[in-house]
Amino acid sequence: MLEEVVKSVNTDWIQDLYYREFLKPKLKSDEFYWEHGKMVMTEMYHKRRGQCCNSNCKHCPYKNTK
Repeated sequence: MLEEVVKSVNTDWIQDLYYREFLKPKLKSDEFYWEHGKMVMTEMYHKRRGQCCNSNCKHCPYKNTK
């Protein structure tokens, strides 16, 4: 039983790492910038995303379409 839990945890960790490093789309330089140590997403990022995330983003092009 313990071996199965350890095996599943290791597999999940490896799958998560593989996704983060190889499958997850990387941000392009025109999609964000750093401001006061925080990542700020640009209007270009939001347009590529295709919809509002309702996080009150600084550069959201969808603010006035709600």
